[in-house]
Amino acid sequence: MVEKVAVITDSVACIPKAEAEKYGIEVIPVELHFKDKVYRDGVDLTPAEFYAMLRKAKELPTTAAALPGAFIEACQRVGRHTNHIFCITLSSKLSGMFNSARLAMETIKETQPDLVIELQDSKFATIAQGMIVLAAARAAALGKGLSEVAETARSVMQRMNVLIMVDTLSYLVKGGRVPRIAALAGSLLKIKPIITFSDGEAHPVTNARTTEGAKKRILDLMEKKVVKDLPLHVSVMHADALDKAKELRDQIAARFPCAELFISEFTPVMGAHAGPGVLGVAFYSGE
Repeated sequence: MVEKVAVITDSVACIPKAEAEKYGIEVIPVELHFKDKVYRDGVDLTPAEFYAMLRKAKELPTTAAALPGAFIEACQRVGRHTNHIFCITLSSKLSGMFNSARLAMETIKETQPDLVIELQDSKFATIAQGMIVLAAARAAALGKGLSEVAETARSVMQRMNVLIMVDTLSYLVKGGRVPRIAALAGSLLKIKPIITFSDGEAHPVTNARTTEGAKKRILDLMEKKVVKDLPLHVSVMHADALDKAKELRDQIAARFPCAELFISEFTPVMGAHAGPGVLGVAFYSGE
């Protein structure tokens, strides 16, 4: 009998709390340093509270990847119920989370050799990472073994698409986290860039002048990437822009037959880098 696989990820995955609880996903919070205080992402500060603070802040908050100890503790917690663990982090090109997890796994191999752990760099962030995690967790819930759970995640990774409209470039420019976009700042500060992920990094795809224009371009780009006659899984993501997210969700529902369609909200850590007003989609075709 195959032992159920536990799934661990980080809070950048923006997984809705109900889904994390449903599948028993262990979510490790990223630290947010804001106004001389340290908050655990998704634990100590709600998105609404965070964005209210962010809009008034003179200095932007900073973030810090979880230390290896956080991953060790998470493995020990889930290790009380299973010896098989799948850990998947945000892109290693965007954060030190993957490296922290790798160091933790090396320690665990020495101290708890009975735990069998597979570590995966998702090469994504936001709910795109979260949907990969959810696919893995659902496979685990069906009783799939560790190798099958990991293969499910990698399969979804290969099919994942992301399109994100950034309402203002100022947060990305100040944070310096996405150089290719930051380079556009001098001449394009009045546009709303639409970005995607490839090879673990964010890249600009196109731009729009208005949010409505950006939504139309996102839908048109989706049209080119959706594989017809296969189940379509979609999450609409937003940062303090729920009404616009609902509008985009309804437009997607009217245009595409979706097997799964839900809204996710940027956690404070994601919002700290992208700012409020972000709107986008993550989607993939197939099982």
